[in-house]
Amino acid sequence: MHRSAKRLASLLTCAAVPVLLVAGCSGSDSDSAGAASSSASSSSSSSAPSPTVAPAKYKTLPNPCAAFSKDTLKKMLPKVKDASGDQGKSTDNAAHGTCSWNSSDEQGVDGTQFRWLDIGYQRYDSDPGVGSAEKRATEFYAKQIADAKATKGAKKLETVKTAGTGDEATAITYDVKKEGNDFKNTTLVARSSNIVVTINYNGAGLAGADTPKGADLLKQAQAAAKEAVAAATNPKAKS
Repeated sequence: MHRSAKRLASLLTCAAVPVLLVAGCSGSDSDSAGAASSSASSSSSSSAPSPTVAPAKYKTLPNPCAAFSKDTLKKMLPKVKDASGDQGKSTDNAAHGTCSWNSSDEQGVDGTQFRWLDIGYQRYDSDPGVGSAEKRATEFYAKQIADAKATKGAKKLETVKTAGTGDEATAITYDVKKEGNDFKNTTLVARSSNIVVTINYNGAGLAGADTPKGADLLKQAQAAAKEAVAAATNPKAKS
């Protein structure tokens, strides 16, 4: 009888304890194991490594208006108005930069030879949420080519692969008529790792002057692209 009374007292004591503590009174092994498992899972999640991507190869960009040598500018723009170029505004010069030039070579009764040249640099950093710097640059490279091919009014459009210029380079040549004048155009897009260089070079014979040869403009643009890529990827521009 004495033993039964003690057993009853023990049961009443556990019954009086709040529900959240009943497991403590019962000494359940399954609840303890569950808590340990939950703790281990939480610890494992917190220690899981964050996704990583390869770092960007190039950290800076050159002054776009200094991308070409004086000799190159003289060949491409015989009567350039301002050899120093017109630099575009940028909120981040380490990521984006542009510059443009134009030339009007007046030849009296033979008319005027007009030339336009511009360059755009675009650099990407790696971002775990978006991708590596090189992947992002490759996507932009493809977009620039597609945009050039989609130029409104373009005729006789041709795509020319350009070797020896960065990791990859493509030139797009086409004709466009503006205000009654026939313009020969070359857009050359080159990529070196995480940097994309886009060059636009076009010319026209105004006031009766002969239309320039597209092959000559292409050759000059290809030579200029090599200089522009070298300016961006020399040792001083590397990390």
